[in-house]
Amino acid sequence: MQSRWNDENAARYAEAALAAGQSEALGLRIYTSHLIGGDPDLVLHGGGNTSVKVTSGNGQALMHIKGSGWDLDTIEAPGLPAVHLEPLLETRNGPKLSDPEMVALLRAALTDAEAPNPSVEALLHAFLPAAFVDHTHATAILALADQTDMRDTVRHIYGGRLAYVPYVMPGFDLSIIADRIYHEHPDCEGLWLENHGLFTFADNARASYERMIEFVTMAEQELARKGVTLTGPQPSDGAEDMALRARLETALVRDGSPFANGVVLDYRSTAAIRDHAGKADVEEIGLRGTVTPDHVIRIKPWPMIIDADFDAAAINAALAAYAERYRAYFARNATRTSEPKQMLDVYPRVVLVRNKGVYALGASAKAAMIAGDLCEQATRAINAAEAYGRFTPICEADLFDMEYWSLEQAKLQVANT
Repeated sequence: MQSRWNDENAARYAEAALAAGQSEALGLRIYTSHLIGGDPDLVLHGGGNTSVKVTSGNGQALMHIKGSGWDLDTIEAPGLPAVHLEPLLETRNGPKLSDPEMVALLRAALTDAEAPNPSVEALLHAFLPAAFVDHTHATAILALADQTDMRDTVRHIYGGRLAYVPYVMPGFDLSIIADRIYHEHPDCEGLWLENHGLFTFADNARASYERMIEFVTMAEQELARKGVTLTGPQPSDGAEDMALRARLETALVRDGSPFANGVVLDYRSTAAIRDHAGKADVEEIGLRGTVTPDHVIRIKPWPMIIDADFDAAAINAALAAYAERYRAYFARNATRTSEPKQMLDVYPRVVLVRNKGVYALGASAKAAMIAGDLCEQATRAINAAEAYGRFTPICEADLFDMEYWSLEQAKLQVANT
């Protein structure tokens, strides 16, 4: 992976921010956010987040943090709302915050009451002392992060430059635990989040961004050392069976379905997708879960698998089996928490056609396109993970907690408006 930093472009962003009455640091934060968001092998569609700490004109410590509903590739100043840093730092040694309490705290800390909700990972950004903090779900990182027992391997690859954080659900708990691990490794330049992604940080925008690029490159090199080729984003080039599409549409557009008013099918068939779809154990691999936790809110915990020659009756049977599996998944997990859960719909968001390709499903073209992009990246990460060792994402219980996390559901609603 190559750095795309350009001094002239960086200067233009900084000058534009100053001309708008903003800080140079915010301008550079917008610039490197665009660099990160413009690379689908770093983040996709709302994934990842960035921040910068600044001092206001009256001497107050502030942090600009990505707001919910914004994508890094198109983010502008309103999408990086400012929060007062002090009340966030006070939570480090305070009592545990519930999700509603954390959201209330973050909203109370906003300098503009009309600004979007700060990222659910805002506390972790605040706790890290560096001015600039970047977080991504890079494909190469996921191929390695979704392996078992990677602590020693991460140490071998990065030495003391990255501190290893075992999987913890994003939000308050992750912020507290990652902060503790950071302080146990105060000289580290980033955090490796098991089954999740990567944080890098520095006191200037270029260093934080280029550390991200360097660390992702080192992950690519580790894959290559094991003979694993991580393919880049690929255009869809496989022919679609239009008769199969028609049968799927008929089966999905029905009363009680989230697609009762129509379904959009985004078909993808690339070399990487066909490689994945042709695996004899593709269904078992799919049932393991998503490559990074927040994908579950857009593409469900697993795909529905069909053959290219499925007729209408076989597709309906596959949908019924998917629904039965999803209801059982919900029943197993909903009773674990004290907070009542209401089951979401039981329809897939991804239909994988063996040996052919994948359909991403959405009630709108935007939702289907986003799901399709996630599938394209996920199949490349899974292929690399399987070639390296064994694709092992978060367990079912953690996946359920993420899918039914109220904060993630709220973020999805904002993104779809």
